[in-house]
Amino acid sequence: MLDTIFNHKSIRKYKQKLIEDKVLEEILAAGTRASTTGNMQVYSMVVTRDKEIRSQLWEAHFKQNMVLQAPVHITFCADFNRFNKWCRQRKAIPGYDNFLSFFTAAIDALLVSQNVALAAETHGLGICYLGTATYMAEKIIDILNLPIGVVPVAALALGYPDEEPELTDRIPLDGVIHYEKYKDYSEKDINKIYEDKEGLEQTLQLLKENKKETLAQIFTDNRYTKKDNVFFSKEFLKVIEKQGFMNNE
Repeated sequence: MLDTIFNHKSIRKYKQKLIEDKVLEEILAAGTRASTTGNMQVYSMVVTRDKEIRSQLWEAHFKQNMVLQAPVHITFCADFNRFNKWCRQRKAIPGYDNFLSFFTAAIDALLVSQNVALAAETHGLGICYLGTATYMAEKIIDILNLPIGVVPVAALALGYPDEEPELTDRIPLDGVIHYEKYKDYSEKDINKIYEDKEGLEQTLQLLKENKKETLAQIFTDNRYTKKDNVFFSKEFLKVIEKQGFMNNE
């Protein structure tokens, strides 16, 4: 398992080879063994193999081609719909129409998604995480017929790799670990943490292509701008409210 973890790569090109039902079922079952708040399992996985539906999801995910290439697409959802129905059918009154409950279910779904990713890679499959599930949540809700109480929070493209990319760089361990209590970063700490990343040949090429002075500017000005973050934040909050998770009474 440690080999699988340390050799994780995001795969964006896939072979046109189907995943056997038995293999897929085991991968999904591994997802259900993830930790979950109160053992409520307030999540769902929507497994999409139909090409027409995947084409619609491709549109929603900003036309990222791995959604079309990979034979399986899994949408991980925060889901209190099922749990609420169970409560009502057992003479219990659910009180989960609030933001904390959404966040609880989102955490559950994300834990499941990581288990699925690890199980898939152990089987020799490739995965690519799609953060656009939250950006385009309303569209995905329509495509997948998600009812009230269900919100997409992550998605994975899943299939046999048709590429062998290099491992993606990571900042050093001491850049993300704090022992006992949080120790804030000094200017010197920041320089040390990011010096290797900033010195990569790939980074230098990106700076040249984007005509930027620093790598940070590529993130703030090109990739994840404040304008986009504010827009998609407002849209996602609307979705959360529409799906029944913003009752403050």
